[in-house]
Amino acid sequence: MIAILQSILFGIVEGITEWLPISSTGHMILLDEIWPMQVSEAFKNMFLVVIQLGAILAVVVEFWHQIWPFTADKSKHYIKKDVWSMWFKVLFACIPAGVVGLKWDDEIEALFYNYKVVSIMLILVGILFIIAENRNKHHEPSVNSIAELSYGKAFIIGIFQLVAAVFPGTSRSGSTILGGLMLGVSRQVAAEFTFYLAIPAMFGASVLKIFKHGLAFTGQELAVLLIGSVVAFIVSILIIRFLMNYIKKHDFKIFGWYRIVLGIIVLAYFAL
Repeated sequence: MIAILQSILFGIVEGITEWLPISSTGHMILLDEIWPMQVSEAFKNMFLVVIQLGAILAVVVEFWHQIWPFTADKSKHYIKKDVWSMWFKVLFACIPAGVVGLKWDDEIEALFYNYKVVSIMLILVGILFIIAENRNKHHEPSVNSIAELSYGKAFIIGIFQLVAAVFPGTSRSGSTILGGLMLGVSRQVAAEFTFYLAIPAMFGASVLKIFKHGLAFTGQELAVLLIGSVVAFIVSILIIRFLMNYIKKHDFKIFGWYRIVLGIIVLAYFAL
């Protein structure tokens, strides 16, 4: 029963933190430090990644019309060329994290998945968010739609995603949004591209973890995984809608300050 309750809590945390630029992996690691999951170590390592599948499904549901590349319109030959172009940019941006993740996933996890790295990256990226938003107050974005996003800029955003894949606490959404802002991409486009980028990136990471773990789940483990994913899906729907409305009138600095404060609290907590 405790494991089921924990799966619900972890699903809530995943749904909130996956799309806000505050690091879902960082929060999950810290939550597990404070209240360790009552499951095997091998299953927990898989669960903390695969629970993201629920969050991915939320993006697919919310942005279905923007990401489905086919149409019933005969005049367009049943193909949405702009959507295909978007997907090519997404896949191009996924190359850096995909290559590194496939080759060094276990080594990265062993070296960097701890509270010290999480805390440092929470603070560092928080500071960078504040700097980027202060700079952008005096500049108009040069990219106001995904169609205007070049392959070069998409690849650079992919490099930012790679940093998040290596250092927990960076935040995949946070680093890619930050990269977009630094490249002159508008907040809304940076957020949308981050959501789309998550689909292959997180799906690939989840499949890799399942493959390494194997499909030999106990009944309890399967229940924990399914419940956590469903909760993450429901919460993600709400958070995605909140974020897209929020950034129409606000910047990301509040998330930067949140990261800095949380990073300091975490360092102090574990130091004591």
